[in-house]
Amino acid sequence: MRIGFDGKRALYNKSGLGSYSRNTIHALSTYQPNWELFVFRHSKKPMLPFTYESNVNFVTPHNAFYRRFGKLWRMQGISAALKKMPLDIYHGLSHELPLGIEKTGVKTVVTMHDVIFLRHPELFDASYRMIFRKKYAHACKVADRFIAITKQSKQDVMHYFKVPSDKIDVIYQDCSPLFHEKIPIEKVQQIRQKYALPETFILYVGTIEPRKNLLAVFKAIHRGNIDVPIVAVGRPTRYLDEVKAYVAKNGLENKAIFLHQVSNEELPAMYKAARLFVFPSMFEGLGLPIVEAMNVGIPVITTNGSCFPEIGGDAARYVNYGNTDEMIAAITDILLHDELHASMVEKGRKQAATFNEEDIVKDLVKVYQKVR
Repeated sequence: MRIGFDGKRALYNKSGLGSYSRNTIHALSTYQPNWELFVFRHSKKPMLPFTYESNVNFVTPHNAFYRRFGKLWRMQGISAALKKMPLDIYHGLSHELPLGIEKTGVKTVVTMHDVIFLRHPELFDASYRMIFRKKYAHACKVADRFIAITKQSKQDVMHYFKVPSDKIDVIYQDCSPLFHEKIPIEKVQQIRQKYALPETFILYVGTIEPRKNLLAVFKAIHRGNIDVPIVAVGRPTRYLDEVKAYVAKNGLENKAIFLHQVSNEELPAMYKAARLFVFPSMFEGLGLPIVEAMNVGIPVITTNGSCFPEIGGDAARYVNYGNTDEMIAAITDILLHDELHASMVEKGRKQAATFNEEDIVKDLVKVYQKVR
């Protein structure tokens, strides 16, 4: 089988969409060695490192105009390229498909991650909402089949874009293979030294933006008088200024470490060094850091809503969004009770095992077979 993929997120995006794209290409190239996979690369920028097998090929614009205007090639020029290139399926990995692809004769699959910009429009500016509504609407109109990364996402796509239930398959997402490898103690010690990490700390991983609600963790350690620092790893936005203002106002500087340049290769050891992981987000498509933390073996506290109970199962501790008292109780319980900590680690590993590459590839193959 010959499958094409939009390479934008896989090659240039460090967040969850990028992880999903890289992991999908890696898994298919590993478990389907006889398939040919084609990743459409619109930019000459250096690619993010990720592993893939020799059956992965990269496709770039073939004329000077599209080489100069790579974004335009990605938006519509790929469709012209597909007419000259026999593919069985083109898989849009992040809720969009090139314009005109429905006229190429190539079957299409698109992965829908979330519709947060419609559920919570107050978090996005008007131009963002307009652009992505058009992208989603186009993909939902022309795609032959859909993949939703959670049951929650499936329900949202059905509700907001009227896609029939029988055209959507739910396939969960695994984390990077790096989180499945054994993490040597020496690697953890190196990370502690490099980033001057304390012996005991609470870890947060994710873009530092309002929806993900990092401020809730600082409010909990302040109001609960919890003498354990927070290490926040992720891309900063203007919201970070609000978090830092709260930290300064309440004298929490010695309990706040903000890291913005931790590499993917360093992340597993960063998780392993932590005592527990907190993910207090309002809403996510999946919440991949939860899966990462469970794989590495640290307890998870997250929000009782969105898709989080679907992902964390009975392994995570859930609090209502914005409820500081519940967050204080959850953090305190896990920090103080070793038996609870060990139980959550064990349950987390079992829950994480339900998200594995081999099963995901089997499910992907079934989807592809439905559209051929």
